Amino acid sequence: MANRSVRIGIIGCGQIAQQHLKNYANIPEADVVACADILPAAADNTAERFGIPNVYYTVADMLKRDDLDAVDVCLHNNLHVSGTRAVLERGLHCYCEKPMAGSYRDAETMLQISRETGKMLHIQLGMIYSDEARAARELIDAGELGELYHARSTGFRRRGRPFVDGYGKPAFVQKQNSGGGALYDMGVYHISQILYLLGNPTITRISGNTYQKLPMNEARRAEAGYSVEELATGYVRFEGDLTLDIIEAWAVNLGGLDGSCILGTRGGIILNPFSFHRTVGEVDLNATSNLESSRFRWNTVHGEKELFTSSQAHWVAALLGKTSLLPTAEIALNTMLVSTGIYLSAERGCEVSAEEVKSHSVSLAIPL
Repeated sequence: MANRSVRIGIIGCGQIAQQHLKNYANIPEADVVACADILPAAADNTAERFGIPNVYYTVADMLKRDDLDAVDVCLHNNLHVSGTRAVLERGLHCYCEKPMAGSYRDAETMLQISRETGKMLHIQLGMIYSDEARAARELIDAGELGELYHARSTGFRRRGRPFVDGYGKPAFVQKQNSGGGALYDMGVYHISQILYLLGNPTITRISGNTYQKLPMNEARRAEAGYSVEELATGYVRFEGDLTLDIIEAWAVNLGGLDGSCILGTRGGIILNPFSFHRTVGEVDLNATSNLESSRFRWNTVHGEKELFTSSQAHWVAALLGKTSLLPTAEIALNTMLVSTGIYLSAERGCEVSAEEVKSHSVSLAIPL
């Protein structure tokens, strides 16, 4: 597929599709040739805005095309497995919005179908392409942190519950559509970034809790059918002596949370704002970095601009054979295991094993 454009179709023309399409517009080799949505106005407006020449009102009709290379699935969480299955079984490569699915079982099914069909599956884990993650990866790979033994994943909004706090649609806070709340919305980004930097280690045990405590506009609550968490906490044990703690907040009475971090025997990293910490002898060193200048050299000296500018840029580069696809599906599946494990632990009131989570998970798939 090298040395030509990639012909892409879009399934779902809602809020997240608009961001995907903005990114594709900045990639010369990306040619979005078709979009589909069951809401004709959404499909028509998106096609007009981004100059997409072919518009469909069913997924089945769009997938009848014989000129697509890949399809981007921008649906609600519990529709991800159905959309991805349809794309992969049509013999096309598939990009899917995060979280991977509404349940671990459905995410596992998606990866299995990808392997059976031999088609690439890429999940939108946007924060693994950040300058902070790139800098952390360089230091970890160089051994500057030594043995990694603990990490922290944090995400913060003071008041950012979809719909009830003023933006987004009710489906974002309905478990039957989204599968979860803050963990699935924001936590996916932060947890997957940490798992990526840790090398996607094998999970053994998970504990955690979820909360829906803070007041909200009662009319909006009733209209939304609000049924997901606003705050989640967790603790994850991996094989060996490696652990991870998690806090993810849509709404919390604090002014902020410290950024995610990784601890090693030789040094430690705070991801945002980025800083590197080490003690040499009795001298405590705290270093910041000009990541803008680092990015300039990564792009110009190492040729990374078209490979790692965004999730979409990496996807198109992989489709064209310019780079190997990062294991985003495997990382996203492990992220689902963490999130689903926190939900199960909260339900049972105790720590659970990874195997318990896997065996307990059921499909939440909604048919297309």
